[in-house]
Amino acid sequence: MKTVMTAAGSYLLIVNLWGFIQMFVDKRRAERNHWRISEFSLFIPAFLGGALGCLLGMHLFHHKTKHLQFVIGMPLILIIQIAAAVAFILFSPFNISFM
Repeated sequence: MKTVMTAAGSYLLIVNLWGFIQMFVDKRRAERNHWRISEFSLFIPAFLGGALGCLLGMHLFHHKTKHLQFVIGMPLILIIQIAAAVAFILFSPFNISFM
């Protein structure tokens, strides 16, 4: 079970880092009037478990903070992901322990 938790943690770290870096890259491209990352592509890591990284990137880089779909969408995705994780831990048939 520890291996599964390590793999899940590694996956979440990578996908959150991916979302964070995408926000940084798109912000730099916007500042330089270069080809941009599509809004759909910015949501992909969020849907795959990286909403926290995307949200941190949004606020740290002041990127997409005036777009309602990001201001509402990213926190909503994060809330749904946290609720799903809590539900999985509480109602899982597996013995999940963090110690």
